[in-house]
Amino acid sequence: MNRRVFVLGLGASLFAPRFSTLAQQPAGKIWRIGYLTDASASDPVSVRRLDLFRQGLRDLGYVEGKNINIEYRYAEGRSERLPELAKELVGLKVDILVVANDRTAQAAKKSTATIPIVMTSSGNPIGNGLIASQARPGGNVTGLTSYTAELLGKRLGLLKEVVPKVSRFAFLNDQSGEASAEAFKDAQSTAKFLRVKLQLVEVKAPNPDIEGAFRLMLKDRIGGLVTSPAPPIAFHRKRILELTEKNRIPAIHPAEQWANAGGMMSYGANTVEQLRRAAVFVDKIIKGRTPADLPVEGPMKFDFVINLQAAKKIGVTVPQSVLFRADKVIQ
Repeated sequence: MNRRVFVLGLGASLFAPRFSTLAQQPAGKIWRIGYLTDASASDPVSVRRLDLFRQGLRDLGYVEGKNINIEYRYAEGRSERLPELAKELVGLKVDILVVANDRTAQAAKKSTATIPIVMTSSGNPIGNGLIASQARPGGNVTGLTSYTAELLGKRLGLLKEVVPKVSRFAFLNDQSGEASAEAFKDAQSTAKFLRVKLQLVEVKAPNPDIEGAFRLMLKDRIGGLVTSPAPPIAFHRKRILELTEKNRIPAIHPAEQWANAGGMMSYGANTVEQLRRAAVFVDKIIKGRTPADLPVEGPMKFDFVINLQAAKKIGVTVPQSVLFRADKVIQ
């Protein structure tokens, strides 16, 4: 595939990749898609997300082995492996790279300035230098973001309704999770309005001390927990859920997968919708659109899920006023 680079400007150089019109490729071409994630290939949530993405492609007429081939690379929770895996996919001359989040997108972008990159769920694409703006990304990266500044405050408010007597809450985040750190600052106004304290508890990848984080929360008498959507936190979902149950800490999480796995509550972007729309981005690029001109889209649908079994295990009674607002209740 022939791609040319134009140098514009006086004194400074602005490099803008020019993508060949993919729609002009020969009929019957089999498109090669690279799929890069920092998750584990055996993680049920990762498997589910991949199935949803492939279903989205099938709905648009793309079938593996017929008109698309997908090359998969999993970092197995080791983010330091992402640059190497991204280079592998670029070396295979894939037509499009599909990435799971900001870390995978950054690794992909550092490996190629020409291959289109589609994000399925970015946390902070502008702050992390992936795009110039949501309306006009301006490079080879586009796709979806799951971040809105109000989400952390919304989760805190929902949890406070369930445990009204609690006044000390913690936000468990990855130390390098910039979008979540910004959300934490934004959520302080909500905490002030609710007359509660929201404390930041951070862990450091690639080997986050989850047990240490919970010891700190117990020491500080934290009565409620909000978890971050950062990949290192999601990768340790199972252990976090075990510790919230063991220590009887009411918690709300960023995605339905947490509630399905035993978390008490979750509120976040609808995963099915996000991955279906990611497939639409792939389709648009195949048909000739360029990432630079494809606006990055935010979440359109949110799901509030309550797991009553998990609540019962830690002695929490969810008020009917909250149950009525849930999109899904796990009995």
